[in-house]
Amino acid sequence: MSTTCPPTAPVQSCQPVPFIDLVAQYQTIRDEVREAVDRCFENQSFILGEEVSLLEQEIAQYCDSRHAISCASGTDALILALLALGVGPGDEVITSPFTFFASASSIHRVGAKPVLVDIEPSSFNLCPEQVERAITPRTKAIMPVHIFGQCAEMEPLWRLSTKHKLPIVEDAAQAIGAEYRGRRTGVLGTIGCFSFFPTKNLGGAGDGGIMTTDDADLAARLRRLRVHGDTGGYNHVEVGYNSRLDALQAAVLRVKLRHLDSWTAARNRNADRYSTLLNQAGVTDSMVLPANLPDRRHVFNQYTTRVTGGRRDETMKSLKSKQIGCAVYYPIPLHLQKCFAYLGYKPGDLPVAETAAAEVLSLPIYSELPAAHLETVVDGLCSVLGNQATLPFQKSQPASQRRAA
Repeated sequence: MSTTCPPTAPVQSCQPVPFIDLVAQYQTIRDEVREAVDRCFENQSFILGEEVSLLEQEIAQYCDSRHAISCASGTDALILALLALGVGPGDEVITSPFTFFASASSIHRVGAKPVLVDIEPSSFNLCPEQVERAITPRTKAIMPVHIFGQCAEMEPLWRLSTKHKLPIVEDAAQAIGAEYRGRRTGVLGTIGCFSFFPTKNLGGAGDGGIMTTDDADLAARLRRLRVHGDTGGYNHVEVGYNSRLDALQAAVLRVKLRHLDSWTAARNRNADRYSTLLNQAGVTDSMVLPANLPDRRHVFNQYTTRVTGGRRDETMKSLKSKQIGCAVYYPIPLHLQKCFAYLGYKPGDLPVAETAAAEVLSLPIYSELPAAHLETVVDGLCSVLGNQATLPFQKSQPASQRRAA
């Protein structure tokens, strides 16, 4: 089905296009989820327990890791990982400035210093050359972020890790199921950290997180740290956290995990359709579409474009006026956040991240996105960025009228 970019689309007749629709997903698995939740209530087991243990086994198998240790959130996963690796006051951890706040805040929270280095413009991920320049005797770990669902360039980071004896903490919060050269996130570093926030590709009915590792000693310490440092029988060998996953969350996530690969395939189909239509529509002089880099499996937690020429905010305003969902991830890079002023960065220090923050615009990409909604997004982009006079395709009816019919 092709799309159309009418010069005067009847906005008032358009059905709103949500940025994400969790209700649509739930409707496809309602019976499975309710059965799983009922099982928890019948058992009256709500903290850790069998559901959590089974989820950990299933996630470990999915990621091809030896161990998976659940916790209360993706942020806690990062904090616990750093603590388990012995990162603390006086240490430095290198990470990205173009990511969700938790990547750097977790480093700060354990008393270490976030060292923020610039990103690659095509993937939005850490630039390995910049990482190498930032390593000092105080560096204790490297934290690449697989942003938007595409893996960072891991091979040079592995080499740096080996050369300098530095562990790698993968921030894979947005990238469960993503792959780099045939290996999945969660086993591309020393510890992999995932989020189950509801809008993630594998999202719970609330907060949740999990860590993966092949190191048995680290796994044991992570399990201990999430329960106040308790080894059992109220024997606390260190001061840990209260960061346990609820059984209800585990039960819901176990249902969703069975569908994850089919949902990922749908996201990729939507991404391909966007790329085809946007290229046809002639808007790519003003937009840079997401790069799908070789030797990787992109899971498209976000379909994040760049709107160039200073037109991002104008484009976003136009889409929202047509009730088309879109979002900016992330408008302020971390090195320019007020709370990190003590780190001493200033505008211009990390120019690639700063340019990305001024240009990025994410479009709806969820797996249940109707084809007509996707076309409406493209129509909306055409209306503000496209040259309708030279469009290579037209249809007699705009997408909004086809939906109404």
